[in-house]
Amino acid sequence: MTDYAVTDPTTGRVVRRFPTATEAEVDAAVAGAAASFRDWRRRPVAERARFLAAAAELHRERRDLLAAIITREMGKTTAEALGEVDLCADIHDYYARNAAAFTADRALDVAEGSAIVRTEPIGVLLGIMPWNYPYYQVARFAAPNIALGNTVLLKHAPSCPESAAAIVDLYADAGLPKGVYTNLYATEEQVARIIEHPAVQGVSLTGSERAGRAVGALAGRAMKRTVLELGGSDPFIVLADADLDRAVDAAVAGRMGNAGQACTAAKRIIVLDEVHDAFVAAFVDRVAALRVGDPAEEGTDLGPLSSETAARQVIGQVEDAVAHGATVLTGGDRPDRDGAFVRPTVLTGVAPGTRAYREEIFGPVAVVHRVGSVDEAVELANDTPYGLGSVVFGADEKAALAVADRLDVGMVSVNAPSRTQADLPFGGVKASGIGRELGEYGMAEFVNRKLLRVP
Repeated sequence: MTDYAVTDPTTGRVVRRFPTATEAEVDAAVAGAAASFRDWRRRPVAERARFLAAAAELHRERRDLLAAIITREMGKTTAEALGEVDLCADIHDYYARNAAAFTADRALDVAEGSAIVRTEPIGVLLGIMPWNYPYYQVARFAAPNIALGNTVLLKHAPSCPESAAAIVDLYADAGLPKGVYTNLYATEEQVARIIEHPAVQGVSLTGSERAGRAVGALAGRAMKRTVLELGGSDPFIVLADADLDRAVDAAVAGRMGNAGQACTAAKRIIVLDEVHDAFVAAFVDRVAALRVGDPAEEGTDLGPLSSETAARQVIGQVEDAVAHGATVLTGGDRPDRDGAFVRPTVLTGVAPGTRAYREEIFGPVAVVHRVGSVDEAVELANDTPYGLGSVVFGADEKAALAVADRLDVGMVSVNAPSRTQADLPFGGVKASGIGRELGEYGMAEFVNRKLLRVP
């Protein structure tokens, strides 16, 4: 049985438990979403947009309350939690402003007669969301699809039931009709049954590669559309002419933000030989100075990881790397205190074939590699099963963009850390997933492009 419970990772104590959905509740939720779709799809897009605008305003009004929930649920610092709530408000605002334009009929230039392509919703969608960004992950899936006219069933991470409930309350208070968005504390077996249900037309999952393969296989057998946003082992390339102060600042923010628990974190920092020693010295000093502590306290830079299991996993990856010759320049252990804390860590000399080289490290551990040429940097950057995001730092912007063009990833940021914005598409290639979210592309995955032709 899946256990939906809030376990404060700062203390390790269970704060609250939530009941898992019954089979009858799952059936009723799917039926309700299907029934609501028949009405919601016919509402004018301007009406659906008004709901999104109201939801954006409620995110801003409730930002302190919402932030406190996810600080308690998964250890996010208060500053980062407030930033996540603000981003969700921006996402809802973005689709409220742009839904009409993104769904407008498109006239085709045809050889005979006239033709248009009409953008229509496809039906009930299932979203399966992770714990690392409890509000943002939901917003980037739900907002564009609700605006489009689809209805949403949402299965959140078992460790995030309180934030899941807060989203339901917010949407209801914004005026969303019952059945358009339904939260389910579902088991894995119930999720499989939902995917196979004929009323469900698509599945969006953000999570691990393992989870993506399992959900993708189920959806494929059931002929359902999918968006899979999976793991990443993003390279952060520092070229020889890079502004080192800016690069170090970006690397610290890019790797240690959210306690390193982000798919697009700068997990592999690849530095050209000419600037390697100077970069590493400054980077290690900055990482070692980060304050680890209670995420609700002002001045804390890094809170705990999401769970004790997560902390043990990260330490296991570090220990494996050291056993195979890697060097710990700072951190590498856990502080002597309760909670799922891991000291911010910098590793060098990580050997190919080790866990830290091939696996995604989902915690505050930076792996730094020295390379002798740009070609070697690109080869190392692409030597991963993942292909989500990346960063390139170099004073010569044209040269940095040329490096960016050679990276097998879905997103590249030049001279700035990876950043999520409501108007920028998000997604990757290879084992990092299928499809895109956010921006105009976020409303293009679960649609019917209906051709209307008059000869």
